[in-house]
Amino acid sequence: MLEIKNLSYRVEGENGPIDILNGIDLQIEDKKFIVITGPNGGGKTSLARAIMGIYQPTGGEIFYNGEDVTHLSVSERARKGISYGFQQPPRFKGMKVRDLLTIAAGERISHDKACSYLTKVGLCARDYIDRDVDTSLSGGEVKRIEIATILARRSTLMIFDEPEAGIDLWSFARLTETFKEIHDKKEATILIISHQERILRLADEIILVAGGKVSERGSVEKIYPQILADTVSACAMLEVDKKC
Repeated sequence: MLEIKNLSYRVEGENGPIDILNGIDLQIEDKKFIVITGPNGGGKTSLARAIMGIYQPTGGEIFYNGEDVTHLSVSERARKGISYGFQQPPRFKGMKVRDLLTIAAGERISHDKACSYLTKVGLCARDYIDRDVDTSLSGGEVKRIEIATILARRSTLMIFDEPEAGIDLWSFARLTETFKEIHDKKEATILIISHQERILRLADEIILVAGGKVSERGSVEKIYPQILADTVSACAMLEVDKKC
């Protein structure tokens, strides 16, 4: 279980401190599929990065499987079974996809096994297994390779920050099938930041984060109509502003 208690994150701005996260409390049970959504700038990515250890919170605690991981490094959390997929994945000049998957798995894996991870994220293994993870790959290709490495790690908590970014519709459809397959097999807890309807509808629960706080939480049936209503309302206000 992931347990977050009174989590805060403050940064220094030009005109003084800015509170990015404001006392967030959350409990996420094992093997659940959770989607975090909400307005841009509301704190979603900051929350995910605090869970991974990329951001060090200025207050509160984070527990994973009963252990306080608040002050552990990213590497230490990774060894505890937590993985993170970035919006813009890093590139590694001179490293082949096969090597990256082997490093992620933490052991020598067979050619067929490495290829299976690529297939799961919609890439033709034959075309990619011996490619360098460099600027010759598109942003969408690098994103899918990163997700394949998370699958190879066999993490128990998989965090994905807008996995749909930079990916074509066919590949996106394949990724949603992969997420559903992981969830159906109860292989891991999945925590995804997304605004995409197809991902939202896969969730066991949707968590709305706005203003650095959890503003709402509940089932898809409860939360999704509220998201639609808020979107329609915002669009209507925008039209009024344009006329003015």
